[in-house]
Amino acid sequence: MTDPAQMTATELLGLYKSRGLSPVEATRAVLERIEGHDQRVNAFCLVDSDAALEAARASEERYMAGDALGKLDGVPASVKDVFLTRGWPTLRGSKAISPDGPWEDDAPLVSRLREHGSVLLGKTTTPELGWKGVTDNLLTGITRNPWDTSKTPGGSSGGSAAAVALGMGPLSVGTDGGGSVRIPAAFSGIFGLKPSYGRIPLWPPSPFGSLSHAGPMANTARDAALMLEAMSEPDARDATALPYEKVEYSKEIEGEGIEGLRIAFSPNLGYVDVNAEVAEAVEKAARTFEELGAHVEEKDPGFDDPVECFNAHWFTAAASFVGHFEDGKRELIDPGLEEIVAAGEKYSALEYLAAAEARADLGLRMSLFHETYDLLLTPAMPIPAFEAGRNVPENFPHRQWMSWTPFSYPFNLTQQPAASVPCGFMESGMPIGLQIVGGRYDDALVLRASHAYQTARPLDRRPPEE
Repeated sequence: MTDPAQMTATELLGLYKSRGLSPVEATRAVLERIEGHDQRVNAFCLVDSDAALEAARASEERYMAGDALGKLDGVPASVKDVFLTRGWPTLRGSKAISPDGPWEDDAPLVSRLREHGSVLLGKTTTPELGWKGVTDNLLTGITRNPWDTSKTPGGSSGGSAAAVALGMGPLSVGTDGGGSVRIPAAFSGIFGLKPSYGRIPLWPPSPFGSLSHAGPMANTARDAALMLEAMSEPDARDATALPYEKVEYSKEIEGEGIEGLRIAFSPNLGYVDVNAEVAEAVEKAARTFEELGAHVEEKDPGFDDPVECFNAHWFTAAASFVGHFEDGKRELIDPGLEEIVAAGEKYSALEYLAAAEARADLGLRMSLFHETYDLLLTPAMPIPAFEAGRNVPENFPHRQWMSWTPFSYPFNLTQQPAASVPCGFMESGMPIGLQIVGGRYDDALVLRASHAYQTARPLDRRPPEE
């Protein structure tokens, strides 16, 4: 039998139901992977083996009684350390947050995972407050890429990506405020989805407000669809959440395939410099959609780089959140975070309102674009993973992480669903990601297209284990 730690959630659920494998066996296999491999990547800031095994034993009893719970019963999962999780500290990678409890609440998506029987393993690493596109902080150190530990896994959900890639749990939950699910998914060779804003209820609100989405991270779109079914269920604590629609995403992905879809392929959004190997892999992936029966046209969406608009929202949000820290706490934060907080404090109300107007204009442009095109394909990242412990690649001409993530943050501003799907490898062996963007609320279509691509072009390579 294949190592249970290397199985997808879908495969595990099938074996549980047929009595071919126990949730306890799967959880032990995953915990062994964590013990044997996490030291070299630093994906977890907390592992609770006792609680995980207790949950696995309860799941085993339910399967023996023929009474499985929900959609994810017995499937090991981890949670990024920005989500409240009952009984575990939520420090957000920050020395400025006290570990003292009581930690009595679950975030909505954590509640849903528990209700659907998932076995929670622990919490994954994040940069402080999830502020940047790589994963390191002053509290837990540097998180590394499982394909090459000298490289970053991306961020800010880098711990989650590294965990999934190495078989340290088939499921994890990240956040995406400017690419923080898709960046590490692309760099680490897994699947990550940023759903439409409000699809997954959030509480407490993210420091980065309506830019920030929660999203499933897994090896396959099929597994992510199962997670989204569970985590999108309603929760009254989020007044900004979308009205709940009981969509069975795991069935929707099988649907009609992608034949006849109108797809725009933008190699560079009209303004991005893209690594040649990345460009070649993504273009090849776009041709696969044609082979699957879609109508693919090379077409840019027609907007200029909205980085200044994004920065106005990102920097002021960071400044607002850190401004609530108690006396002396601000001195403990990451110097890079302090830099954007200081920048955010300099924006005037009129400048912020101008950025809000620019954001609305971008959203309108993309809404009109999707009247013609069902989906937009782009690279997920213009470059491969670079040296760990750095905010930007060596000798890069810019200081901020946004400068090397130009394909991701536009679609946080517009709140559209967007996924990163593994689509190949560099000659160096580092993964490459394809971004699939849908119109607002077309989460099922993004998942369906991702599943169709993964079915047609499965990638079976896994990170080296030494």
